[in-house]
Amino acid sequence: MYTTKVQRTYGSRSAKSRGTLVPPSSPPSALASSPPASPVPTRPLKRSFSEVSEENIPPIFSFKRTKTLPKASSSKLKQKPQAKEKTKSQKTLTQLHFNIDQTILRTCSLCDLSYTKGAPDDEALHRAHCLRVRQGMEWGREEEKDRVRGTNDIVTEVASDVKLKGKNKRGRIICVPADTGGKIGAKLSILFQTINLSLSAPDLPPSVLQSSKVYLFLTPQESQAHRERIVGCVIAQRIETAMKVVPAPSSSSTSPTAPTVTVDGETGLFCSPTLLPTHMGIPRLFVSSSHRRMGVATALLDAAAATFIHGCRLDKSKGDIAFSQPTGMGQAVMKSWGQGGVRVYEE
Repeated sequence: MYTTKVQRTYGSRSAKSRGTLVPPSSPPSALASSPPASPVPTRPLKRSFSEVSEENIPPIFSFKRTKTLPKASSSKLKQKPQAKEKTKSQKTLTQLHFNIDQTILRTCSLCDLSYTKGAPDDEALHRAHCLRVRQGMEWGREEEKDRVRGTNDIVTEVASDVKLKGKNKRGRIICVPADTGGKIGAKLSILFQTINLSLSAPDLPPSVLQSSKVYLFLTPQESQAHRERIVGCVIAQRIETAMKVVPAPSSSSTSPTAPTVTVDGETGLFCSPTLLPTHMGIPRLFVSSSHRRMGVATALLDAAAATFIHGCRLDKSKGDIAFSQPTGMGQAVMKSWGQGGVRVYEE
């Protein structure tokens, strides 16, 4: 008995590539329980590099060449710092330093206002205040239109065609209630602030303004027609008592002297403590610096004495009028105008 050697044969490459199967050389055994073998899947063979390179297949990795900028010449590089130097030279810088020895508080020689140099608010306040003190405030059509309240005219013209000394100018004097409102009241409030700041005086309370009248001296403006300028102001107040002005007590005399009240020791203003009945007080008197020594204050005081009390002319020589703690210039006006009869009262 001999055994037969089974040899397995393999198909050609072309058969595998076409997906065909080659039958085995020996028939399958009937005793075999395994199912018939499924066809073996085939896969394409690898191609050579030459075949792949002939086709237009995009490469997996691509390398881009970056363009290099041409190097700038040495002359262009030198020009850039010069341009920067030009821009730096155009900027103006301010050198700041501490000045401990010198104070920053300034006092204006024109308006006597002290302000802080370098502070924007103080400098703006000084410019506006100095202009009002030197030239006065404007009085125009807006104030003239606001003078009529219903059927009453709150503005009363007291004197007209008043001639100024030393100039060929004339003006007029008007009277307004001190507690009036509207546009005239707004103008008066700014005027009162300027006067109080110039005299270093406190604001007058509303109770005083209710019993007071304001006398304004107006002069026409040459540049603008229908507009005037307030160059002088007097506020007249209704009072009851005041003190008589007396000479300064002498320390050399051995005889007993009457007691006195020192109103201003620097200017030598003394009063008797006895209170005397007085009808009108002058708490504020102001004339712009460009119109002083022209008779503006005298004209305003004369108008106030003649019209403050309706139908009753006050006599300055008999003590009917008093000033409230006058300054140095106020004392000069009080002595020259009052002729020794003007009294002093406390606000």
